[in-house]
Amino acid sequence: MSDSKIFNAVPAFSNIKPFSSEIRTELFRKCIHLMVAFVPLAASVNLFATKSFLVAAIVVYSVCEAMRLNGRRVLLISGITDAASRTRDKGHFVLGPVALAVGTLLALMLYPSTAAAVGIYALAFGDSAASIVGKFFGRIKYPEILGKKTLEGTLACFVAVFIVTFAIGADIKAAFIIAAIAAVTELVPIKDLDNLLIPVFTGMVAMLLL
Repeated sequence: MSDSKIFNAVPAFSNIKPFSSEIRTELFRKCIHLMVAFVPLAASVNLFATKSFLVAAIVVYSVCEAMRLNGRRVLLISGITDAASRTRDKGHFVLGPVALAVGTLLALMLYPSTAAAVGIYALAFGDSAASIVGKFFGRIKYPEILGKKTLEGTLACFVAVFIVTFAIGADIKAAFIIAAIAAVTELVPIKDLDNLLIPVFTGMVAMLLL
């Protein structure tokens, strides 16, 4: 299934006519990002099952992606991968979903539940806010070494992480520090690997402060 068919099948995306395909792709990617926000709730119900699901998802996706690169497409999964692929991903193994799942899994394995939740929410909401705000409203760009990231995106990441961290019980000082760490980590120019670093670093700081 082509990326255009994927978008047309979802009303929220099929109506985005004025936006470029790059913007539509980014919105689709961040919808996938936001799905990991459900992981802390799932982990609170059954931690082992949640970890097992993430491991299985990593394995299944990796196999399907290898098959796609060898010309053997897998129903639905390959279509979603195409729709969520940036220009730089074309013809390559799309690493983003693996990094997303691994980062989420590491947060669950390394930290207590509250700190793990903070790290995962930073990935789900902070990284998504940075990308979407940067794409739509970003005007103040950082030096080229940081890629196409913008000050507006960084501030959006900070605000999103601050709000969610404060909402789950952190005081203002702790929420500020955690949000700052998440925003700085999101700036590191390592492409999709920020999906791994954000929950790990943010979760570590949250463990020390909460």
